[in-house]
Amino acid sequence: MEQPDLDTSVLDARLAAAKEASYRLARATTAEKDAALERIASDLRARASEVIAANGLDLQAGRAAEIGRGLLDRLALDEPRIDALADAVLDVIGLTDPVGETLTGRTLPSGVRIDQVRVPLGVVGAIYEARPNVTIDIAVLALKSGNAVVLRGGSAAEQTNRVLVDVLRGALDAVGLPAEAVQTVDDFGRAGARHLMQARGYVDVLIPRGSAGLIRAVVDEARVPVIETGAGVVHMFLDASAPEHWAIELVHNAKVQRPSVCNALETLLVHQEAAERLLPSVLDRLTDAGVTIHADERVRAIRPDALPVTDEDFATEHMSLDLSVAVVDSLDDALEHIRRFSTKHTESIVTNDLANAERFLNEVDSAAVMVNASTRFTDGAEFGFGAEVGISTQKLHARGPMGLPELTSTKWIVRGAGHVRA
Repeated sequence: MEQPDLDTSVLDARLAAAKEASYRLARATTAEKDAALERIASDLRARASEVIAANGLDLQAGRAAEIGRGLLDRLALDEPRIDALADAVLDVIGLTDPVGETLTGRTLPSGVRIDQVRVPLGVVGAIYEARPNVTIDIAVLALKSGNAVVLRGGSAAEQTNRVLVDVLRGALDAVGLPAEAVQTVDDFGRAGARHLMQARGYVDVLIPRGSAGLIRAVVDEARVPVIETGAGVVHMFLDASAPEHWAIELVHNAKVQRPSVCNALETLLVHQEAAERLLPSVLDRLTDAGVTIHADERVRAIRPDALPVTDEDFATEHMSLDLSVAVVDSLDDALEHIRRFSTKHTESIVTNDLANAERFLNEVDSAAVMVNASTRFTDGAEFGFGAEVGISTQKLHARGPMGLPELTSTKWIVRGAGHVRA
């Protein structure tokens, strides 16, 4: 679609409106914010047919543009997914409002009282692609934590997001909160996204979600602070002691349950002592589910029909039923492979060796590290955070699934009674 010429005055007016609305959101009560969320959930269900019709147009355009099965799956909304989205909004109502929480406090020897309390970030910008559910997830968490939000959801979901933003703004207005707390720059395309990245003074933090290329572009170009959410080149290591039934089920679940998402398995590493014992049954289960195996020479000695694997495969987040598989000589070699190719999202070990499990937990430098569990558990809802803003793969401010507390900062409250410093 041809994009309009960039009118920075219109964009700046939207950003200024979001900033102004953030002041009202910051002092909104929990009851007011929860009423807005309840209305959002209700209106999502009431307008489901409208959302699905708009989503159908996006899916039709996506197929024509050959955006790929993975992105089409992320893009798709049907009635069950909308119902689940509305349920997730209601779940956020049940979460503790972080705003005003006292993290620490004490009375100084001088008699002055100090307290560190949580406060909203202000205006949260979000740039993401082909995932209309993120429109609701990010907006709802931002609103519950007292923030305004400016959204750039990408051209692939433009029709769907237009309806979803209207749902959000209408719900806020219906309960007496400013509709301006939810803004979009979608109608200005990539130029609008670039303006959002440069919007110092208006936007307090920017969160990109999507491909490695999108995230890298935002990190490189942004002039506002960025919380980096990473692509998921996710690993699972089958140790020498891995039980066969666990290996079969965990690998299958991590790869097949929903291959288009960031916590899906992309690389399977197998200890050489377990390769002949585990690989036939593990790979049979995968290929029965339609998985294409990209394998090194030692795996292909067991499974000759597998495709040769390359370093590019090991570095790729496929978001499809493709899996890279390699045999390694030791836990040390598995750790080295992960250090080389991981995007620091999620890694898991399958083992009955407690010492190896602890080494893996201590030495793997990723946002989520697991023992004998599917990587699909790295998710805000699964962790009990309700909807999630994203999964941060950086180390400052937030790491891992980001919920309500990660959308707050803190300030120090100092109370005195005429105290002066000696």
